[in-house]
Amino acid sequence: MADNNAQKPKKEAGNGLFPQKFSFLNFIAIVVLTFVFIAAVYAQFSTKTISATPVSLSEIATGVQKNLIVSITLNGDQVTATYADKSVKTAQKEADASLTDSLSRLGVAPLKMASTTITIGEPSGFMFWASQLAPFLIPVIFLIFFVWFISRQMRGAGMQAMTFGQSKARITLPDDTKQRVTFKDVAGAKEAKQELLEIVDFLKNPKKFIEIGAEIPKGVILMGAPGTGKTLLARAVAGEANVAFFSISGSEFVEMFVGVGASRVRDLFKMAKDAAPSIVFVDEIDAVGRARGSGVGGGNDEREQTLNQILVEMDGFEPNEKVIVMAATNRPDVLDPALLRPGRFDRRVVIDLPDRNDREEILKIHCAKKQLAEDVNLRIVAERTPGFSGADLASLMNEAAILAAREDRAKIGQFDLIRSIEKVMLGPERRSHILSIKEKEITAYHEAGHALISSVLPHADPVHKISIISRGRAAGYTLKLPFEERRLQSRKEFLDDIAVSLGGYVSEVMMFGDLTTGASNDLSVATALARDMVTRYGMSEKIGPVALESLQGRVLYGMGVSDHEYSEKVSAEIDAEVSRIMSEARTVAEKTLTGNKKAFEAIAKKLIEVETIEREDYEKILTAQGIYVKKKDELVPSKAIPSMIV
Repeated sequence: MADNNAQKPKKEAGNGLFPQKFSFLNFIAIVVLTFVFIAAVYAQFSTKTISATPVSLSEIATGVQKNLIVSITLNGDQVTATYADKSVKTAQKEADASLTDSLSRLGVAPLKMASTTITIGEPSGFMFWASQLAPFLIPVIFLIFFVWFISRQMRGAGMQAMTFGQSKARITLPDDTKQRVTFKDVAGAKEAKQELLEIVDFLKNPKKFIEIGAEIPKGVILMGAPGTGKTLLARAVAGEANVAFFSISGSEFVEMFVGVGASRVRDLFKMAKDAAPSIVFVDEIDAVGRARGSGVGGGNDEREQTLNQILVEMDGFEPNEKVIVMAATNRPDVLDPALLRPGRFDRRVVIDLPDRNDREEILKIHCAKKQLAEDVNLRIVAERTPGFSGADLASLMNEAAILAAREDRAKIGQFDLIRSIEKVMLGPERRSHILSIKEKEITAYHEAGHALISSVLPHADPVHKISIISRGRAAGYTLKLPFEERRLQSRKEFLDDIAVSLGGYVSEVMMFGDLTTGASNDLSVATALARDMVTRYGMSEKIGPVALESLQGRVLYGMGVSDHEYSEKVSAEIDAEVSRIMSEARTVAEKTLTGNKKAFEAIAKKLIEVETIEREDYEKILTAQGIYVKKKDELVPSKAIPSMIV
């Protein structure tokens, strides 16, 4: 596979339109501005348009007597007189006398009073009192609201602090039919489901186990590669047993405060006991269940305290009957031994990647709600997806649906499924990434070298597709798939795979007399495989059957640390063996391309012309050049160059 080293510029993380937190100072500023606005509005509406001049009541009486006053308005004891010249004057009358009596005593004739319009107001009305009390009540009400709001915020913070140690587990109740999952929704993993059926039977019928004196395992740990369906299987156990399901991630126990994780563990198990029979599921338990005593974090490390509390709850002084703890991890090698001892997680269920039949069943589940065309053959899709997990297959079906919808088609076709396989494996096509004529020629010969060596060597996988269209970081790729899935791999197969990986490197040197960066990924893969043969698999006669390196090294501060337990002399011998294997693989690749140069050039020229060659067209080119095409029922073709031997 040619490596495309073009780098994309990194996108800067921009801030949102609004700040994430509403500060207290911002709130105070809004309160002050709102108060000023209310005061301004009130002042605007309460201001009178005509100013009134205060005078004595006798002056008002004189105006009435001389017919100078047009109207009089009486509001309580306040007399407001409007003169003919539009002026307004006010006066106070006696509190215990009416207006007419007061004016009569001041010498106003009854006829004069009759000719003047007198209006009596309502001093006890709502609007009057509201207008009088508004300047005092509005600030008081606003202040009360402000104090209530602040106290509410403080009370919320206090309640949050009080609930800091409570469990944040998600609960799925037995009567929740929308989220219920059963074993019918989980394809494959037959052995794992068989193991878990005992747990289901115990939760449904505990009496028959108790009567015979059997004790069901308290803990079940699900181990497998990412995406194999560990969480889905745990939910299926709860769905089959029809019990409450408490799910939480291992990282949700750990907080910045010491003791919070242990408190949440206690709260979680208390909830599970109250809802028994129930299942407690801890996903990614390696986040808190790593081996203690590594020297990282100190003796008071929060993770260790959380782990200690889990150990006590699972096998402490109070037996947890009818509460089963399930956990999932893809790193069982880093778990603490106390967590895996009998009485805790003593039942271990390994979930492997699905085989061909399981992949077909998984695809059927994921396509149940999708519209498929008549040409869809899920068996072919399952054959072309070795090494895919359940999550990969779900993504494959989703990508196929997206491709069909993007092209305005109502049904998913076989072509969509085939394209989505490569999209999941390598990434989307980058047709806009146009190669120059020279780069296109180099890539074509590079991929032709991979394909031809893979077709000629007896223990290499057959080629299904060759392309020089960029996908992801790859400028081109050669898709090789085995006839049958293998659980074991031999030394001869490893050696042929290394020679195939060097096919692009050798072809560039042979045809152009120079090297490019396109072979960098191939060299990394081939070198790592050669080193594993020597140090892990004991496939070197010089070093012997010794495992010098483990599968996983120690981890310190997020970086892998190689734990070599051999001398510098042995290290030099390992380097020499790796170098020898790579050199012999290069020799085999050179002989293969030189001996089949016509076929090599024919494949490259066809790639330059059409950019993509499918398996049928590729095999026609091989047959035309006299190269034997591998068949499914034959392990080693009769006409093949012998594999290199260490």
